[in-house]
Amino acid sequence: MQKPAVTVMVKAARLAGNVLLRNINKLEALNVVQKGRMDYASEVDADAEKVIVKELKRAYPEYGVIGEEGGTQGANRYMWVIDPLDGTSNYLRGFPHYCVSIALVENGEPTDAVIFDPLRNELFTASRGAGAVFNDRRIRVSDRKDLEGTMIHTGFAPRERARASGQLKAVDTLLVQAEDVRRTGSAALDLAYVACGRADAYFEAGVKSWDIAAGILLVREAGGKVCDYKGATLGRMDNRGPENHQVVAGNLKVAESLQKVLVNTGYAAEFDAKF
Repeated sequence: MQKPAVTVMVKAARLAGNVLLRNINKLEALNVVQKGRMDYASEVDADAEKVIVKELKRAYPEYGVIGEEGGTQGANRYMWVIDPLDGTSNYLRGFPHYCVSIALVENGEPTDAVIFDPLRNELFTASRGAGAVFNDRRIRVSDRKDLEGTMIHTGFAPRERARASGQLKAVDTLLVQAEDVRRTGSAALDLAYVACGRADAYFEAGVKSWDIAAGILLVREAGGKVCDYKGATLGRMDNRGPENHQVVAGNLKVAESLQKVLVNTGYAAEFDAKF
C-alpha cells in the first residue's frame, strides 16, 4: 500500500513532468541563467519547482522545503528535498535523459522518494522499510559478486574539475574489470538505475542533496549500499547537512569493491584537502 505522502509526491512529480514536456519544443526561446561555472537553470526549472511546491504544500503545509531553484523555505523536522529537473544540461540541449526528483526527509534522513522520468513515463518510488518500486513492480539491485563485467555510472561535476585527474585515474583502474563506465548527466536517474539493476554501481562527488536524496533511498530499499568515498555514512540530506556529497552506490559487494578502488587510487584522499 503506497503511503499518502508518496501519493502526493507522485502527483506533484507528474505535474512537474508535464511542465518539462510542454516546453521541450521551444528550448531556443527559454530564458537560461548561469548559476555557476557550467551550471545552468532555465525558467522551466523554476516553473516545475513551483508546481511541485504548490502541490506538496497543499497537502502538508507545515513541512519545510529545500528546492534547487527556490532554496530553503522553513525549517522543520520534515523537509521536502526537490530537484524539479535533474539533468538540466541534457534538457537544454535536447538530449532525452532527465527527471523530476522529490524526497521527504525526516531529521536529515530520506523516508520517502519519487523519481519520475516523464519522457519514458517511468516512475520509481520508495518508502523506508517498505522496499523500492518501479512502475508498480518491486525492484532489486543487481546480484554481481565483484567489479568484473559491471556497468558503472559516474558524473564529472563542474565544481569538482580540480580533482578530475584523480577521478580519471580511478576510471582507468575500474576499466580493467568493468564492462563500461558511463556518464549520463542525471545523478537521480543514475541512482534509480542502480536500484533496478540497469546499472551495477554509481559514484560521483560534488552532488547536492536534491540530486541524490530520493535516489539513495531507492538504492537502500532495493537492497543496496550507499556510502561516501571512504565508506562512511552520508551526511544529512537537509539544510543542516553538507553542501556537497560524495556518493558510492551499488549492491553490498560491488559498492565495497568500488569504494576500495577510489581509496587505493588516491582519489578519495584528494577530498582531505581544500581545492
